[in-house]
Amino acid sequence: MYEAKNFDHLIGTPGFSDQLMKNHFTLYQGYVMNTNKINGILDDLLKTDKTATPEYAELTRRFGWEFNGMRLHEYYFANMTATPGTMDNNSPLAQKIISEFSSLENWEKDFKAVATMRGIGWAILAYDEVGDRLFNVWINEHDVGHLAGAKPILVMDVFEHAYMLDYGVKRADYVNAFWKVIDWKIVAGRF
Repeated sequence: MYEAKNFDHLIGTPGFSDQLMKNHFTLYQGYVMNTNKINGILDDLLKTDKTATPEYAELTRRFGWEFNGMRLHEYYFANMTATPGTMDNNSPLAQKIISEFSSLENWEKDFKAVATMRGIGWAILAYDEVGDRLFNVWINEHDVGHLAGAKPILVMDVFEHAYMLDYGVKRADYVNAFWKVIDWKIVAGRF
């Protein structure tokens, strides 16, 4: 059984109202609950030899949605901080970003362009260890667009629930607010 992590330390994060954060935590807790619920039902269907049923097939497909919703929110909240700092420009991550995007500014511009595209989903800086490459990618919903084997380094929720309460339809303002509260130590540590 998965347990929802406590991210209450993010209450008071600049640019994010307490109500927005509390609503978002509740949504995340729902993903944890549904991940456990579906996992339990699938286990029961397996034990009762009902794996050839439509229920088993559809819940198996749905499991990725709930699990990724849980895990991506954990990455997202974990790479935020109420006491922001700055990226260490000499860190291995910063140096890799510069080698991939020519500069930190180019990478930031590209990441923000991904984050402000129309649609719902996630903007993620992902690291492909096999190819030793960094990519800014769009994850549609929770379960479509992941680069197989790539490791999430920086995760940003760009579903409306992440910003509408505070920013309305001004996603770019949310993206800028998020950028100011990134926990660069966590992000660099993931790399």
